[in-house]
Order: sequence, then structure tokens, then C-alpha cells
Amino acid sequence: MTGRNKTARVLVLLGAMVLFVSAAVHTVAYLKVFSPAFGASNLQATFQSAGRVAFLLMACDWIVIAVVALVATFGDVRLRKALVLICGLAILVETALTAAFVGFFIANELIGSAGLFLLVGGLLFE
Repeated sequence: MTGRNKTARVLVLLGAMVLFVSAAVHTVAYLKVFSPAFGASNLQATFQSAGRVAFLLMACDWIVIAVVALVATFGDVRLRKALVLICGLAILVETALTAAFVGFFIANELIGSAGLFLLVGGLLFE
């Protein structure tokens, strides 16, 4: 394995770790802050449910993307570069949409950095 592939693997691993940590923090924030806030709000039950689902699905999305990137990176996958690049682009698109709709905040920057790690790692694969 070349040094370039080793560097790519390290970058993808870092990106996946950031996604796993972000998903864990997002889930804990949901349990501690947002779920009680939804329950105490005067939103209709359908909107409360939609908010809860959207909040938890973001964490699930990050976990799935991280796992796909890791399997592509450390498994014997022919489309390694393409899969990691797609994962990185997906996270960067999610970051851009979140910034457009919610604004910039620390979670947005974390997810953006994970997307950049994945994208650069994918570009480094031979």
C-alpha cells in the first residue's frame, strides 16, 4: 500500500469518527433537550412527530454514511474511490442545506469538516 492510500485511509477514518461523534451528540441532545421541548410546545402532534423523526434521522444518516465510507475504505471494494467521494459529497450537500435553512453553528462546521475529510480522502485513493 502506498503512502497516498494510507493517508486517504486516515482521512476517511477521521471523517467517520467525526460523523459518529456528531451522531452521538445529536442523539443525546435530542433526548435531553429537543424531545422535551417538542412535548412542551403547542405544536400539533403531527408536527412534533415530524420534528422528532427529522432530528433522529440526521443522526442515523451520519452513521450510515460513515459505515459505508469505512467499509469502502477498509474492505476489498472495487469502487472504493467513488463510494467515498459520494459519501463526502452527500455530507457536504447536507452541510450546505443545513447552513441555508438553519444557519451556521458548531454542528454544521463539524459535519462540514467530516465531509471534507471524506472528500479529500476519496480524492487521494489511487
